[in-house]
Amino acid sequence: MQPAALKFFGVIATLALGACSLAQAADASAEVPANRVIYVPSTVSEPARQLLQLAQEKQFWKLQFPAPGDLEAWKKLRAALEDASEPGVLKAIERNEVTVSSIKLGGVPALDVKPKGWRDNGRVIVFLHGGAYTINSARSGLPHVAPVARASGIRVVSVDYTKAPIVSWKEMQEEVVDVFKALLAQGYRMKDIAIYGASAGGGLATSTVLNLRDRGMGMPAAVVLWSPWVDLTEAGDTMHTLRDAEPALDYERQLRPSALAYAAGLPLDDPHVSPLYANFTKGFPPTLVQEGTKTIFLSGSARLYQKIGEAGQPAFFDIYEGMIHVFQQFPMPESDVAIRRSVEFMQKRLAGKDK
Repeated sequence: MQPAALKFFGVIATLALGACSLAQAADASAEVPANRVIYVPSTVSEPARQLLQLAQEKQFWKLQFPAPGDLEAWKKLRAALEDASEPGVLKAIERNEVTVSSIKLGGVPALDVKPKGWRDNGRVIVFLHGGAYTINSARSGLPHVAPVARASGIRVVSVDYTKAPIVSWKEMQEEVVDVFKALLAQGYRMKDIAIYGASAGGGLATSTVLNLRDRGMGMPAAVVLWSPWVDLTEAGDTMHTLRDAEPALDYERQLRPSALAYAAGLPLDDPHVSPLYANFTKGFPPTLVQEGTKTIFLSGSARLYQKIGEAGQPAFFDIYEGMIHVFQQFPMPESDVAIRRSVEFMQKRLAGKDK
């Protein structure tokens, strides 16, 4: 029998390939990139090796995203991805024994994810899912959430923010701020709230904290970022050096159309859409950045870690050998370690025990 990681990744790879025809129809002239050779190191777990082998087979990086303003094509792509993600979502819920409820906070839809035997301790974790600011949802992001709820014993609110190009960066970020306003109105204090995000959700989490800070609303107790997309440009060493070895992502075919849709006319290096270029000297919470050595986002994560630290704020960089983009969603030994460290980081700060 295949390991759980292989089964789960198979679902994701299959849905990606199934959506290819929809996305490619939006840009029939797009050149299909040459096959990449994904090196499979002996220094990672067996499930991780099988994951990389399957990535080589399925060639996720060939998925072509629609043109930035093609709303109908984006709608079809999102629907296909959501439908195909459901088996993996159900497995994550069952495996982690969580309950999932639909709620609204400040008028914004969200999923309220609670671990088995949950008791209210006055704390909450806010999660922002990935998907290049253009795809996925709180529902398809549950494989990122369920294990954190189980490991932490804390309620996790997964925000189902509206994606680009339906809205721009401004409206998207405002929705997340509205969620925080609603939590504060319910009696939570900022020191009772941690935030984490995956990929684009990591970039959105970074922008959210900066927005809260600049509005004088305070800042959450802790920030955890899983392979955050914080620089929408192609700057950064590994955006180029790992381009032809990246197991999952392609900038030209996937990330650039998404970046343009999200930025809605702003330069891609504007701090409003690429928070790596923002000012961190005015304060930022304790931050843990987790990254794998396989992904083109490695340089962006390293630069963010350095920038927060150089601004005098507490930052920690947790790097994993041979891991792909947002590997924490796949049940394997490396993910267990990363989730445990993420949870411990948030728990300590929520308890006020560590900076």
